[in-house]
Amino acid sequence: MDLTETPSGTGLTGDATKRPASPSLADASNSAANGPSFDDGPASKKLKTEESDQLNSTERRKGIAPIKAEYLLQPGSAQPLPPAPDDDAAEARSHAINVSDAPAGGRKFTKAEKQARTGQNKARRFGKYGEFVGLCRSRALVNEFSKEECGFGDKCRESHDIRGYLSQRENLNDTVCPVWADRGKCPVGWKCKWIKSHMQDANVPLEDPTAGETRKELQLIVDEDRYNQYIAGQEVESSLKNEISAETKKLLMHKKFPYEKSDTFLKYLDETFGEEKRDNNAAYKETRFRPSEKRRLHISAETPLLAPLTTTGNLPFRRLCTSLGASATYSEMAMSIPLIKGEKSEWALVRAHSSEKKFGVQISAKKPWEALKATEVLAHYCPSLHLIDMNSGCPIDLVYRSGGGAALMEQQSKLSKMMRGMNYVSGEIPITVKIRTGCSDKHPIAQKVIRRLVDEGDVAAITLHGRSRQQRYSREADWGYIAECSALIHRLKEEKQEALDTSEDDKEKSESRRLVPYFIGNGDCYSYEDYYRAVDDSHVDSVLIARGALMKPWIFEEIHARQYLDKTATERLAYVEQFAKYGLDCWGSDEMGVNNTRRFLCEYLSFTHRYVPVGLLEVLPPRIQDRPPRFKGRDELETLLASDDYRDWIKISNMFLGKASEDFKFVPKHKSNSYDAVDAEG
Repeated sequence: MDLTETPSGTGLTGDATKRPASPSLADASNSAANGPSFDDGPASKKLKTEESDQLNSTERRKGIAPIKAEYLLQPGSAQPLPPAPDDDAAEARSHAINVSDAPAGGRKFTKAEKQARTGQNKARRFGKYGEFVGLCRSRALVNEFSKEECGFGDKCRESHDIRGYLSQRENLNDTVCPVWADRGKCPVGWKCKWIKSHMQDANVPLEDPTAGETRKELQLIVDEDRYNQYIAGQEVESSLKNEISAETKKLLMHKKFPYEKSDTFLKYLDETFGEEKRDNNAAYKETRFRPSEKRRLHISAETPLLAPLTTTGNLPFRRLCTSLGASATYSEMAMSIPLIKGEKSEWALVRAHSSEKKFGVQISAKKPWEALKATEVLAHYCPSLHLIDMNSGCPIDLVYRSGGGAALMEQQSKLSKMMRGMNYVSGEIPITVKIRTGCSDKHPIAQKVIRRLVDEGDVAAITLHGRSRQQRYSREADWGYIAECSALIHRLKEEKQEALDTSEDDKEKSESRRLVPYFIGNGDCYSYEDYYRAVDDSHVDSVLIARGALMKPWIFEEIHARQYLDKTATERLAYVEQFAKYGLDCWGSDEMGVNNTRRFLCEYLSFTHRYVPVGLLEVLPPRIQDRPPRFKGRDELETLLASDDYRDWIKISNMFLGKASEDFKFVPKHKSNSYDAVDAEG
């Protein structure tokens, strides 16, 4: 791609929900004389703490990224305050229907109209992913004249002519297949977008070799040495874990999994009510695991955590963050019912790469039986899980209104049953929970929830997001309230310690290796200074990092190094390339896999473009809520990476995935100011 090419346009519109116009390449080239140009060297530039202390003395305007004047596109004029990015859209669209859009004639919406207008991400479309020309699976991995027979026979609707199939395919990439270069063999065969790099048209003898006649045959190329090395590495450590077979999914689908532990505990719950339950605990024959008896968690200031992220927290992104220093990762939130039913799409969220040494699954449930059965299935088929986390803070309307997510904080008795039951059925896997400050801004209830969870002792860790459900992302996270909750946990720990000191039961003392659960903070962590301020001032054990990791995945490197890393544009582009390679490895290099990778790569770029290089800032630390005025980068590539035009994101994806087909459309979750070519409402 020619980096001097001007993008499609970044004009401002009147929509208040859209982001400010980001710099285009044309803006950067027209303003080149206003500021110095820097060479994009291979090494990161590091800003020491002493330098940041000097910069901190500079006055900064709230809500605006303090960019140096020489990089502003309008250095002589007052910079307007741009609207904030709509991060609520990243979680889900609202469940509410706009009254002004009601049907004419006073009639009500039909059920079909409601389903089409509401729910999670219904306003977004991504174009067509499949192939217009299909090749039968029996021909995908064999040479042209292979005698492999199709199981469907004459009823097969797919093509069996490899030459004809290849002649009809368009936009084949001319470079080397990344997957084939890594493995020595491409697992999708003729369907690969880079098929030209691992195919040959060879002369082969006819069936009667004595005749000396030959014919041309299309053959797949396999690098045996590299493929054998790859296979050897697979035997040592499988690249993917937590996968279940098609037979297992069918077993779950047909309700043939024996939920022995869940059924036993649910029966126990049915037979005990209210205060009677506490009296009957001693009569309960099954011994439940205590958190102290389970697999130990190791959470501290040296273990920054990557938060569970809907859509964007996919396997390739987690691999990228793990390579940059994330100590533990979580799956995207998985719904319990689809897990129990063995649905392929939900179990795909549970898959992890072998590099994710500490990987946890986050689930959502609205009833105790859902949580217990989902936990038992996960514990049975994924015994290597680091933890299972219950999401009790999800603000999405679709989840909240059904009784899950943040609604569980208002039903503490139900949440208590879930935690106790999950702790019982999970075996050695620790159970954790994630909550918010509450559902309403005026009535925080996290302290009541925490006190009950600590007293009952069924969770190994509690994560608190410093916002309410009502607040969403409208204001900064309340780390003062998180500090109050941390102080409460420390008081409860002291009380438990005093009770143990006076106890004569040695067994009770030995079993209580951890008196209280770990306490993890969450919200607005965007730099190593934010991280260690949370650890030192709010006294949390660690911090769960979400949007900060999406905007700059190397935040984990900064935390371990305790300094800012001014990544060059070339280094940042290398992370994009790394994500693309991980995506092709995960989803495949065929038409479907490439478009899947492109889609999620654009999702990734919809956050990373909001990063402002620290070398362009006058004041540190950077704040996650600050919005940058129009600026240019230190070179054209840095300017391109800062563009909020989704068409520029597709151009960046073209560097590593080949040219996007005309049918590929991408509508960002965050409304951009320059995607007028696509109807945002679908």
